[in-house]
Amino acid sequence: MKKIGIISDTHSYWDDKYLHYFEPCDEIWHAGDICSTELIERLAEFRPVRAVCGNCDGGDLRLMYPEVLRFKCEDVDVLMKHIGGYPGRYDPSVASQIYARPPQLFISGHSHILKVKYDRTLGLLHINPGAAGLQGWHKERTLIRLTIEGNKFADCEVITLGNNQNRI
Repeated sequence: MKKIGIISDTHSYWDDKYLHYFEPCDEIWHAGDICSTELIERLAEFRPVRAVCGNCDGGDLRLMYPEVLRFKCEDVDVLMKHIGGYPGRYDPSVASQIYARPPQLFISGHSHILKVKYDRTLGLLHINPGAAGLQGWHKERTLIRLTIEGNKFADCEVITLGNNQNRI
């Protein structure tokens, strides 16, 4: 059994709440737009991190993390990409991979829109944890915790970190 913390779109913004809410987690997955090596290194000192780079990530982060990451967690096939779309409207940059060999769990970010949706056609769970940083138009900063046991998902929790104070 693994407890996973899922975060995206931090855009260099650090919040000590990340560590508080990820305390019970075994791993942290960052779905891109990290924008700061210091931020991701701080998370990695706390828990093992898996991450993908986003469209706002450059230089060192592009060397550290791929654009697409596919891996197994417990018995679950996971695919993670920053710009991924959502069920019925997957981004063309990843749609062929999803349709050719659907993962059981697809993680994306980019939209700053929190979304947990089951794709009945492909039999996969899609999660976009929303945005945890301040940059963007989202009203609330969010992240997700999820338990994976074998090939089952449990205890999916949406955590609100607070309002986005930069929102105009």
